Amino acid sequence: MALQDFKCPNCGGAIQYNPGTQEMVCPYCDSVMDINAIVSMEEELERNKEQEAIDWGFAGDGWSEGEQDGMAVYTCQSCSGQIVGDDTLGATSCPFCNNPVVMTSKFSGTLRPNLVIPFKLGKDEALKALEKHYLGKRLLPKAFKDRNHLEEVKGVYIPFWLFDAEALAHMEYRATRVRHWSDSRFNYTETSVFRVYRDGGIAFDMVPVDGSKSVDDVLMESIEPFSMKDAASFKTAYLAGFMANKYDLDSTEASKRANERIKNSTSAEFAKTVTGYTTVTPMGANIRLRSGGVKYALFPVWLLGTSWQGRNFIFAMNGQTGKFVGDLPLDKAAYRSWLLKIFGIAAAALLVISQIIVTFM
Repeated sequence: MALQDFKCPNCGGAIQYNPGTQEMVCPYCDSVMDINAIVSMEEELERNKEQEAIDWGFAGDGWSEGEQDGMAVYTCQSCSGQIVGDDTLGATSCPFCNNPVVMTSKFSGTLRPNLVIPFKLGKDEALKALEKHYLGKRLLPKAFKDRNHLEEVKGVYIPFWLFDAEALAHMEYRATRVRHWSDSRFNYTETSVFRVYRDGGIAFDMVPVDGSKSVDDVLMESIEPFSMKDAASFKTAYLAGFMANKYDLDSTEASKRANERIKNSTSAEFAKTVTGYTTVTPMGANIRLRSGGVKYALFPVWLLGTSWQGRNFIFAMNGQTGKFVGDLPLDKAAYRSWLLKIFGIAAAALLVISQIIVTFM
């Protein structure tokens, strides 16, 4: 399986992409190179014949049927160490010499991404965001911040499918308009009922759907949006120094999620146009979608994993915008105390109100 790494022309050390720039940097001699200057090197390496994957069955008792499925072994071109990964691994670092490598076969031909949004924020920003995420969380256990074990911080290019579509919608609503008035004898309420119809279309460009089954969809949608203004034509040099996976959820499977997101957004946008009523209730929706094409892209995400008291907590940060999400543990004692305070305040308020009522009776 072909690997690609990028060598410093000055000292021979492995160079990597510097987030937020168009530069490759060498951590050994501090050389800085424009990423476009690396393209010729990349193209030359891609012309080299792809190495054969190592045979897994040459030693031991042999593999059981299906046991090798999804496994792949690569050889580091710097130290000749063997890198073991699954068959979706597209970029990583050698565990022996820490040399950043890219599995070029994962991004060639039909698997080659159309676009990539390069990392703008680095590891330090991700760690600072985690610290900030702890602040102001009153129900966070006091010991968590100091005693949780930060197991890994990974900069990962997550595969996304980007769908273009047009939604043609016919929407129906039941709306009411309520009017109140009174005279010397009675109070009146008049409720007028309306049927409201909306017809039209909305164009959607590049609706993202996570193409990796191993990454939680809700987590990825929580760190949206990604801005396509920073999107660039794919170059493997952007992957150097980061991890990357190719998709294992194809565009046909991903389109189901895209259709759901597009229809939900269409319903929400049409509902915003029904104004001037007291209540609005959706009664029917007919939304038809016309496909406008699909693109394959890689988006930058920092994944941080911590463990505390036997539980694992996963956090994610948008590597372009810095948006940070992730669940935190709950201090149950503090939560109970907080509830008691709320109930105490509510009870005191009711007591005051009752005393006021008694006073005026």
